Amino acid sequence: MQIEELLNDGLQREYKVVITAADLDTKLNTILEDYRTNVDIKGFRKGKAPLSLLKRQHGDRAMGQVLNETMQESTTKLMEEKNIRPAVRPEVGNMNFEEGKDLDFKVKLEVLPEIDVDSFKAPPLERWTAKVEEGDIDALIENIASEQKSFEKAAKTAKAAEGQAVFIDYEGRVDGELFDGGAAEDFQLELGSSMFIPGFEEQLVGCKAGDEKTVTVTFPAEYHSKDLAGKEAEFAVKVKEVRKLTDTKIDDEFAKNLGLDDLAALREAVKGQLEGDNSGLTRARLKRSLLDVLAAEYSFDVPKSMVDLEFRQIWETIKQDMIQSGEATAEDLEGSEGPSDESEAEEFRDIAVRRVRLGLLLSEIGVKNEVQVSQEEVNRRVIEEARRFPGQEAQVFQYFQENEEAKAQLRAPIFEEKVVDFVLEMSDMTDKIVTREELEAAVRAIDEEDANPTKAKDKKTTKKKASPKKKAAPKEDTDKKAAPKKTAAAKKPAKKEAE
Repeated sequence: MQIEELLNDGLQREYKVVITAADLDTKLNTILEDYRTNVDIKGFRKGKAPLSLLKRQHGDRAMGQVLNETMQESTTKLMEEKNIRPAVRPEVGNMNFEEGKDLDFKVKLEVLPEIDVDSFKAPPLERWTAKVEEGDIDALIENIASEQKSFEKAAKTAKAAEGQAVFIDYEGRVDGELFDGGAAEDFQLELGSSMFIPGFEEQLVGCKAGDEKTVTVTFPAEYHSKDLAGKEAEFAVKVKEVRKLTDTKIDDEFAKNLGLDDLAALREAVKGQLEGDNSGLTRARLKRSLLDVLAAEYSFDVPKSMVDLEFRQIWETIKQDMIQSGEATAEDLEGSEGPSDESEAEEFRDIAVRRVRLGLLLSEIGVKNEVQVSQEEVNRRVIEEARRFPGQEAQVFQYFQENEEAKAQLRAPIFEEKVVDFVLEMSDMTDKIVTREELEAAVRAIDEEDANPTKAKDKKTTKKKASPKKKAAPKEDTDKKAAPKKTAAAKKPAKKEAE
C-alpha cells in the first residue's frame, strides 16, 4: 500500500492510497478459493471447479468484494500508520480502478485536536448550598394538600360554579340511541376540570340540586371512538348535589392517606425530598460554573464535521419544540437545515462549538486520568431506558445487547458526569450558604441564558432587547432535579452539554 498526503491544513487531512494490481489479484484469488469451497458449480463437486470458471461466473461479484474490503482495510491501516484519531468516520471516495491495474482512492477526514491536559489543574469554585428551613417544608406540604382536592355538600339552593363539583346521574344518546360508556350514576364531576367533552361542564354551571338538564355537545372529530367522532349527542343530566371545595386538613390522617405513618413522618419525607432538590440545584450551578471556567480557559480548533453534527442535533430539537408548541408544522419545516435568520444560526453554531470543545476537553481529561465507566453503570442505564417502554423491556434489552453504538451513546453521558465529578473533587471549594430562593434564581438564570443567549449577552453589555420571536436554543444540561411546584426553578428539557 502506498500513501500520499495531499492535504494537511489545521485539522483537515486528505490522502491518496494506491493498492497494486498484484495485491488485488492475490486477494481476488483468496475470495474465489472461498467460493470454490462454498458455491455450487454445475458439473463439479464442491471444491473441484477450476479457478478460471469461477472467475468467469463470479469474477465481478468477487472483485466488488475485493474492492470494498480493500478500501476499508487500507483506511484502517492508514489511521494506524499515521497515528490518526479521526473526528468522525473518514470519507472514502474518488476511486479509480481498471481490471489488471492498480487501485487508487482518496481518504478525506478531520483529526481530533491535540489537547494538552498534562498540567491540568481544577479551578477554584464557589459552591452554593441551601439549608432546608421549616417554612420550606410547610410550603411543600401545603402545595401537596392543595392538589388533594375534596368537596362537601353545599346548600340545596347553592348554584354550581366553576371550581365546584356536581354529583350527577347522566345518560347520553346519539341519534336517539344509547351508546356504550354514555351513562353513569352518582358521578362527581368537577366543573372546569375538562374531564368531559368540550361544552359539557359549562352547561352545568348555575345548576342547583334537583335540577334536570339536557346537555347538547358534539364529539370532537378526532375522538377515539370512530362511531362517535364528530357526532352530536344529548345527555339527560340529573343534578343530585352541588358540592363546594373544602380545605384539606393537614394532620396525621392526611399523612396516612399519602401512605405515611403520621404527620411527623410526612415532614421528614418532605425534608429529604427538599434536601435532594437542593443538592441537585447546587450541583447544577457548580457544574455550570466549572464548564464556564473551562470554556474561558481553553481555546482550540474543533472539527467542523463534529460542529456540523451538533448544530444539526440542536436544530432538530428546536424544530420538534416548534412543532409541539404549534409555532410551526412539520410541513413548514420540511427540508429546513437551520434558522433563516443568519445571526440566530450563528448563535446556535457558537453553542455547538462550545459543546464540542467542552466535550473533547472533558474526554481528554477523563482518558488522561483513567476515568472508567463500569459495565454495571451501563447496565443500570439500560434498565432505565427499558423502563421508559413498558411491555417492551425485552426488545430494549436486546437492542442494546446487539448494538454497540447505541450502548456507547448511553456510556458517553455517564462518562462525562464522572469526569465532572472527578474535576469537582479536585477543585478548591469555597462554600457559601444561600437561601433556597437564591439558589433557584441562580439556576433559573442559567436556564434563561441557555434559552436565549443573545438576550443574556445584550443584558451584560448594551442591555438591548433581543427579538421576542427568537427561538430558544436547547439548554445545556445542568443535571438538576425538579423543585416543588410553588418554588420551582424554571424547567425546560435540557440537552447534554458534551456527549
